[in-house]
This record gives sequence, structure tokens and C-alpha cells, in this order.
Amino acid sequence: MYRKASLVFAGAILGAVGTIGASQVLKAPQANAAGSETYRQLAIFGDIFERVRASYVEQPDDRDLVKSAIGGMLSSLDPHSAYLDPDDAQEMQTQTRGEFGGLGIEVTMENELVKVVAPMFGTPAEDAGVLAGDFISKIDGDEVRGLSLQQAVEKMRGPVKTPIVLEIIREGRTEPLEVTIIRDIIKVQAVKWRTEGDVGYMRVTTFSQQTYDDLRAAIEELETESNGELTGYVLDLRLNPGGLLDQAINVSDAFLEEGLIVSTRGRDDGDSRRFSARDGDLVEGKPMVVLINGGSASASEIVAGALQDHRRATVIGTQSFGKGSVQTIINLGDAGALRLTTALYYTPAGVSIQGKGITPDITVEQTLPEELQDRRDDLERGESDLRGHIEGEEEDETGSGSIAFVPREAEDDDQLQYALSLIRGEETHEAFPPDPATALPN
Repeated sequence: MYRKASLVFAGAILGAVGTIGASQVLKAPQANAAGSETYRQLAIFGDIFERVRASYVEQPDDRDLVKSAIGGMLSSLDPHSAYLDPDDAQEMQTQTRGEFGGLGIEVTMENELVKVVAPMFGTPAEDAGVLAGDFISKIDGDEVRGLSLQQAVEKMRGPVKTPIVLEIIREGRTEPLEVTIIRDIIKVQAVKWRTEGDVGYMRVTTFSQQTYDDLRAAIEELETESNGELTGYVLDLRLNPGGLLDQAINVSDAFLEEGLIVSTRGRDDGDSRRFSARDGDLVEGKPMVVLINGGSASASEIVAGALQDHRRATVIGTQSFGKGSVQTIINLGDAGALRLTTALYYTPAGVSIQGKGITPDITVEQTLPEELQDRRDDLERGESDLRGHIEGEEEDETGSGSIAFVPREAEDDDQLQYALSLIRGEETHEAFPPDPATALPN
């Protein structure tokens, strides 16, 4: 059942601690022969490069110029293609192992400030009260404006157990906040689990190399604790930004007996791939609910889409992020790596969720606490809102995404409580339990 993970990603935007997307490690490929017009354009670039080196008011760094030029080229493609210098490439490898140093925040750049996409669950940033949508304006007293995202990220890194002071601009507050965070090794437990009475609850926080093993261990422990008497399972994929594609396939496979899990299609027909389930359902057909929201991206959407299309689980929550693209990590040796969008993925029914997302079988909105009521727009996110995103086949004016928020306390969690009520029979809905006989063709 277990498949060795290759570096194939399915996630959102690379940030401070990174959010990793669907991809595979390759050596630099042979490029198609360039035409005369291409060489003419390259000559223009070379001429401008030399003029900048010779005439700019200050002596520029050649490596910085080249790196910025590459970055500009890739940013013109889509939000998920990027050049990774050797340090970035090494950091990415570290993240996929599920352990890295830092604060525990996923970030992007917006309006010259570092914007927090989400604090990672159980990390120093979350413990310090950093929220999704916060803008970091100063790092240890230094202005963020004028820095690139990578430069800002490097300033936030540092020795474990050392403090860092962030100045944060938060919507609804007239004055900036000053937050002190103690850096630490971020050990991401890929799956957190517990019993909710007679229901097994599993929250997948990331799709790293250890996710399937953690999931299998969670199921074994939950079944042992309950003497095999669990009524059903909740698989919580909310606020999960994605990760390794192989792990998304393995997690889906854990609950399916057969059938297509996901397919990918590139520019050429020869680039298409199909991934199917093997025999064996680790929970032996017990009823399942999958929870999603606007923070569920890519690898999370692969799992939700597979279990939904096969009618193996009922999907509850709100519209998912809508990242349906595959990134290939091309190893450039000592020069680092290239993360390039090379394909789109499709659910078993052949549906692309790019810019659309997974639509729940049962929509359940999550009540926001009073202090976040005026930040609804800030907490709502989706692929369709990203500048330069690839327009999806199913994308429409409604776009993708929804509120990305999960309460810390289970009793305040409307989506979880509804799922538990369904499994226990306290609530009824025509979508639960799903009928495998109505599974969409694949």
C-alpha cells in the first residue's frame, strides 16, 4: 500500500516556511531548439544586462541581477513557478521531511509588506497570536518595504531559541502591534488525531514525507483505544495548504478499494499520468466525513475530490482554495532548482478544480468569533484571487475559495460538530452516507 514519495508537490504559494505544490524532481531537460526571434530577444537582454553593469549609478551585483531577471520571467507565468537558489532548494527539501527551523508562518508579499497567509498550527507564531491576514511591516525594527520576500524570510530566520520582534499591521486596529516570537525548530506532525466520543477524528496538517505513516498510525491507535467500536471517521483537511502529491495519493488510497484517484495532464499528451487505488480500506468501510474550507489547497483537494467522486466520504464545509496545478522541481545542481508549473490535475470524474475548488456535498459555514467578524474579506482566500493565476476550465465569476478559519476549541467548531452529528445519526442529510452506486464515472 505504501508508495515511496518522490518530490511531487500539490500546494499553494511558497512562503516563509513554504507551502509546497505538486511536482517531481528532474534533471535539467533538453530545451526545444530556439528560433531566430528568440535569439534576437536574448541578445536584447544581454545588451541591457551589460549596460546596467556598466552605467548604473552604483555597482550592481551580477548574481542579483541574473536572479532578479529569472524571477521576473517566472513570475510572468503564474504564481507558483519560481527559481530556487541553492539555499531555497535546500530549505524546500527540509520542509518536505516535515521538520525545519523558523517561526511557523506561511507568507507572501503584498503591497511591499509581508502578508501572513496562515500561522501553522501549534507553532511559535500561532502561540504568539499571529493571524492570517496580518501584515508584517518591521522585522526587529527594520522596515520590510524595499525587501524582497526572500530577503524578509531570511531576516526572520535565525538560531533556535532566539527572539524576534515583528511589527504587525492588523485590520481593525489603528496602531501596529509589536509581537515577540521565540524561534524554534518547527516539527510538523503531519496528522493529529483524537477520539470525539465514538468518532475518530484525524486532522491532516500537511502532506510531507511522513503523512501516510502518521495516518496509518492514527487509525491503528484510534481503533485500539476504541476496541474497534468507532462509529465513523472525520478527516479534517481544513487549513491544509498541500504538499507531496504521492502522499495525497497514498492518503486517498487508504480509504479506497479501487478506481482512479487523480490524473494529471501536461501540454503534451505524453505528459499525462493516472494514479489508481489498490485493494484495502484501512477503516474497513466505516462512514467518513471530509472537512474542507478556503485553506484546503491542492493535495488536500486531491484527497477530497477522490473520496467525493467515489462516494466514499461526504465532504462538508465551504469551497476549497482551487489550486489544481502541478509543479515540477527541476534540479539545477549547484545553481539550485526550478519550480515550474507543468500540468493540471483532475479528479476521478475528469474535473479540473483550478480556479474553482471542491464544492462540498453539504455547505456548513463556520461562525467567526466577534473579534474577527470585521475581517471576513481578509480571511477569505482562493486561487482565483491570485494575480496571474492560470484560468481553470471550470472557473467562473464566483471563483474559488472561502473563509479559512478553524476554531481552536471543538465546541466552537460548527463544521466539526455538524459532521459528528451526522455520523451519530443526530442529523440527517441526503448526502450522508454517500451511495457508492452513484459514484461519478472515471
